[in-house]
Amino acid sequence: MSSVLDSLNQVLFTLGDDHVTWAELLGFLTGGACVWLTVRASVLNFPVGIANAAFFLVLFAYAHLWADAWLQVVYIGLGVVGWANWVVRRPSAQPLAVRAASPRMLAGCVAFAVVGTAVLYPILHGADDSAPFWDALTTALSLAAQWLLNLKRLQTWWFWIAADVVYVPLYVVKHLALTAIVYVLFLALCVAGLRQWQAARPAVPLRRHEVAA
Repeated sequence: MSSVLDSLNQVLFTLGDDHVTWAELLGFLTGGACVWLTVRASVLNFPVGIANAAFFLVLFAYAHLWADAWLQVVYIGLGVVGWANWVVRRPSAQPLAVRAASPRMLAGCVAFAVVGTAVLYPILHGADDSAPFWDALTTALSLAAQWLLNLKRLQTWWFWIAADVVYVPLYVVKHLALTAIVYVLFLALCVAGLRQWQAARPAVPLRRHEVAA
């Protein structure tokens, strides 16, 4: 295992002040593919996303971004759950469709992001995280976004966009230039995804149990 990790952390080339490793390059490639597949509402975004999380886990642990590193572990678990949720047929024999989140669901996600940031910040500060507040904020936003993605809710893109707006300058400051570039790509794809999912959303009112969700 250590030899595999050493190989993933081997420097391939230099991009500005960033020494690009295999982990960062593979994270770049699988990350771009994952978001593109998500924009297309393809279930393949989940296995590709799980691979992406594994590469970024190695990268962020090496950069001492502990919350982002542990977030990748959570992503792997949520990716498995989301994969199953998208594949399993609904009672009506129809695949999971894009839906708008209810106001209650959105309020819960915002509250989770605020509380999650407040809880994570002192923990990360005490763990000598290199950017405790921003790491905590992006972690909380990303978890909310992933949960909404698992449910195929349109507003998942709002949370991904908010997280990516913070991630780009964070990775520039941390000398992860290639990762910053891929998050600029993520940001553009998220805007495209929001528009595409809006167009794909069925023009029918939510059922009562869906509003409550």
